[in-house]
Amino acid sequence: MKIKTPLWAAGTLLFALAGMSPAHAAIDAAQAQALMKSNKCEKCHAVDKDKTGPALKKIAAKYKGKAEGEANIIKNITTGPKIKNDDGTEEEHKIIKSKDQAELKNLAQWILSQ
Repeated sequence: MKIKTPLWAAGTLLFALAGMSPAHAAIDAAQAQALMKSNKCEKCHAVDKDKTGPALKKIAAKYKGKAEGEANIIKNITTGPKIKNDDGTEEEHKIIKSKDQAELKNLAQWILSQ
């Protein structure tokens, strides 16, 4: 009995501490929106309506349930690939002026949350 009590207590404590730390950091919407604004992303994208580029809700729907969604968004905003606009024209996607991986990840997660 003496051995079971410390093991039980340690297991309970470990379980409680695991529940306290979130699996994913919370999305900082204000930071994501500020990064979009400073890079003039709203020139081509809006949250819920198509402009020259697709609405953010459309992008989020495209990647819904797909593990590669975040990585694909980060790739598109950091490498400037050639994209086809809804009007059929092609151009290079604007590159976000940030090398901070946490900022880029936050922006991608915010887009996916739309």
